[in-house]
Amino acid sequence: MNADYYYASSEDMIEKKKSSGKIEKGLKKLLVIAAVIFAAELIWLFGISPFIPFSTIEVHGFSGLSREQALSIAGIDDSSSFISTNIALVKEKLSANILVESAVVMKRFPDKLSIYLNPRQAAAVTLTTLNSKQVPMYIDRHGVFFKIGKEGGTQEKTDIPVLSGIESPMLNMRLPASLVPLVGNLSQIAVSSPELLSAISEIRIERKTWDGFELVLFPIHSNVRVRIENNLTEDTLRYMLLMLNVFEGDVQKPQEIDFRSTMGSYKIEEQS
Repeated sequence: MNADYYYASSEDMIEKKKSSGKIEKGLKKLLVIAAVIFAAELIWLFGISPFIPFSTIEVHGFSGLSREQALSIAGIDDSSSFISTNIALVKEKLSANILVESAVVMKRFPDKLSIYLNPRQAAAVTLTTLNSKQVPMYIDRHGVFFKIGKEGGTQEKTDIPVLSGIESPMLNMRLPASLVPLVGNLSQIAVSSPELLSAISEIRIERKTWDGFELVLFPIHSNVRVRIENNLTEDTLRYMLLMLNVFEGDVQKPQEIDFRSTMGSYKIEEQS
């Protein structure tokens, strides 16, 4: 009995060892296969995919600049890939376009590209001569002359005033640095109190005798012009409208109210 028992136990041990060996071999094969697959995926992910043309290109632009135009400016084509695309250079090219105020370019590994474009917005408009006709030229909040309107066309917005007194305006020209705060203020007022801007038809820029500029405002519903320093604010406009309201209905009105001092001053010429 004992001999048979030991003999049976030995056979069991041998069978167990064989079975254990097969399992170990199977696991080793699975690990080898898994390692090969993982290595292949890494090679595909880091060694091949970045060189394959983008599978997705998102362009979030605006009506004045089509997707095709944006991609052409950016230098992106069907062969562009994650590796070949320099997003800093793409952003620089897009931002150089006169219609684009700012650009954001993002790559998402391994094969996606996203472009976000912010257009320039008109803060004011001036008039220039094109083919012997006067056409509007739009100025953004940074003082950049960025677009010419069509001949006989209308302004993009009805609540942006006309800036006059600008000599020979041209596309991509900038206002003098001292006038940039003016268009910046106009842009802010257009958002916070557009009704104030809609009360002005024109802002004439006049150079001072020695240095700097001053502004002459022409209200829509009054023939009394208003002269101010180069500092147009909501408070100035509200006070201007208040003063103009005082003269409403009066037979004798001043030609101009001077706001260059703390209080508005004016002079009424007596009729002969």
